[in-house]
Amino acid sequence: MELQVRKIVRHVEELFVENGRPLASPHRVAIAAAVIANPFGAGYIADLVSIADELGEPIGRLLGPECVRLLDDDVEAFGKVALVGLGGEVEHGSALIHNLRFGNVFREAAGGTELLPAAEKVGAFGSSIDVPLKHKTDAKTRSHHQTVTFRIEDAPRADEIIVGCVAANSGRPLARLAVFGAEAPVEVAVK
Repeated sequence: MELQVRKIVRHVEELFVENGRPLASPHRVAIAAAVIANPFGAGYIADLVSIADELGEPIGRLLGPECVRLLDDDVEAFGKVALVGLGGEVEHGSALIHNLRFGNVFREAAGGTELLPAAEKVGAFGSSIDVPLKHKTDAKTRSHHQTVTFRIEDAPRADEIIVGCVAANSGRPLARLAVFGAEAPVEVAVK
């Protein structure tokens, strides 16, 4: 099966000031997303895995290294996303992004070892989607738990899926929560 790409969207954000405080270095986020024809069509298909296995690596190669290149910095946090048009189902997007042939390409390009956090949903033309990010080598690193919202104005059409890779060069700007497991136990009054 041939991957049918309508468009590729590249986006980079640089944040210099957070809550009135200048950052020591810019917080950068890169998104590489492709708007593709839904390879599963509009009807129910029992075997999603065969098509996802066939297309996972080509989609990963199209987006993963490009996302890392766009960031133009060391990747510290990453995530992935699929937004399925109204003619499909959420499982279509899940099949494409929860596929090691897709994920391993991005993980390798980013130098990551952790599972890629993900979001997938069905949405109308121009819908936004929130992409969770976590640290690329330690998902318990709280400072890197963050969410990036994006949308593509003319997608997804009913017969399309947006697939994307997202990377950040650091954790949340001004992160200052305790490290995982370091909080003092909360005392609960017993009556």
